[in-house]
Amino acid sequence: MKKLLFIACLIFWKAAISQTLNIIPEPVKGVANEGTFTITPATKIVLAGQGAQKSADFLNTYLKEYYGFKLSLSKSAGAEKNVIILHNANDAGAVKGAYSMTVDKDKANINGDNEEGVFYGIQTLIQLLPVEKSMALAVQQCSIEDAPRFGYRGLHLDCGRHFFSVDFIKRYIDFIALHKMNTFHWHLTEDQGWRIEIKRYPKLTEVGSCREQTIIGHNGDKKGYDNTKYCGYYTQAQVKEIVKYAADRYITIIPEIEMPGHALAALTSYPYLGCTKGPYQVAQKWGVFKDVFCAGNDSTYTFIENVLDEVMALFPSKYIHIGGDECPKDAWKTCPVCQKKIKDEGLKDENALQSYFIQRIEKYLNSKGRAIIGWDEILEGGLAPNATVMSWRGEEGGIEAAKQHHNVIMTPGRYVYFDHAQSKSEDSLTIGGDLPLQVVYNYEPVPAELNPADGHYILGAQANVWSEYMANNRKVEYMIFPRLSALSEVLWSSKDNKNWDSFLTRMQTQYKRYDLWKVDYNTKGITKDE
Repeated sequence: MKKLLFIACLIFWKAAISQTLNIIPEPVKGVANEGTFTITPATKIVLAGQGAQKSADFLNTYLKEYYGFKLSLSKSAGAEKNVIILHNANDAGAVKGAYSMTVDKDKANINGDNEEGVFYGIQTLIQLLPVEKSMALAVQQCSIEDAPRFGYRGLHLDCGRHFFSVDFIKRYIDFIALHKMNTFHWHLTEDQGWRIEIKRYPKLTEVGSCREQTIIGHNGDKKGYDNTKYCGYYTQAQVKEIVKYAADRYITIIPEIEMPGHALAALTSYPYLGCTKGPYQVAQKWGVFKDVFCAGNDSTYTFIENVLDEVMALFPSKYIHIGGDECPKDAWKTCPVCQKKIKDEGLKDENALQSYFIQRIEKYLNSKGRAIIGWDEILEGGLAPNATVMSWRGEEGGIEAAKQHHNVIMTPGRYVYFDHAQSKSEDSLTIGGDLPLQVVYNYEPVPAELNPADGHYILGAQANVWSEYMANNRKVEYMIFPRLSALSEVLWSSKDNKNWDSFLTRMQTQYKRYDLWKVDYNTKGITKDE
């Protein structure tokens, strides 16, 4: 009798395991049913209504790249067998990205409340595909209802310190899409390089996109420099191509043009923009530099406005990121033009001059129908009236901004800086500090200090990927995986549905999917105590 009971339990356990939905991020509701639906080259994608073409194209691109075949498209399901049906309800009142999905033995049916919902339903279907290449892909029968928790789900990449190719940027955007995230924060200008073509100011790329050499190791290692010229920038045609590529995946690109600090590449290109008028040099090491845009000179604002005009023509995003972080005031304190500006405008001090600078740029962008995002230093001296704050020096800046009823994107270094090592035992060169997978997973973007009304101003969060110690594509992948999967669940799934043990179980399949994608990933730092 005991033997029969053991066998029965074993059969039940195997059936339960076979019906597990290994989906990341965890959906709002998901029920696995017995049996599978098999996708083969004979399966058709049915576009049942408007707004599903991009989703169908993404699925076909994925199937072709990782399994070797594509599916034909149809406007009619016919007998509704061996089909994937994509339907967009065009519900204007629904949460962007909401969808439902059912899979039975004959078909997969994805009903998006909107176009984004159809697209995220496709990402869930991809998560249900086998992780081994095959011409017959068995998908678990299931019923799913899902919608994102946060409207802003972002990933950043610094291309100022190190430059990454157009092909890799597209691959990076695909990683964002596959994790049901919707924003790519593209850091394009820095002390170490200006990476975007501005036709009115050609020296920005002729001069500012190159540094003569790069420091070896950390700044304090005293290992010297590599004696190798380092260059790279994106043409406007390439930017347009990338913006469209992202839009086809329902991803908004927010460009970052640093000001008033982190501007050495611009100052080297056009020395009149600085307080001392130069000479300047594109930075060859990492860190914060005292030479910044001259905030007292009106020609600085003319330059920035002209640059932003070209940036806005390339990026349709509501937001333009203007940096605002790590701006030493040393040059302003000794600059007679800046001191005169402080006096003429009735400003208290150099912090107030930075606030004047940011507010002046904000007014210009607002006049063009755009809004600014800045790092939390833009709170210093008084926050610009319509600004959104990215809180990176902990959560305090975000809490303060939310209490002032400003929108906030949470990016605190302790939880979402993916340039930090994934474990204390990390053996590759990183900026320092460690950020294990569990710490990312346990992050809660809405601070407990905020009441529900103020908590409403937390739009979401993003991970930041600063590239001082990421000189190639493989290192970037190694640093973002598997932490990107953890962050996707933080931003998409409801708090009640998050479970660390369940996440680790589902990650066993996700690791195999990483292998299918041929990405480099890190398996250290699984727990916060490692």
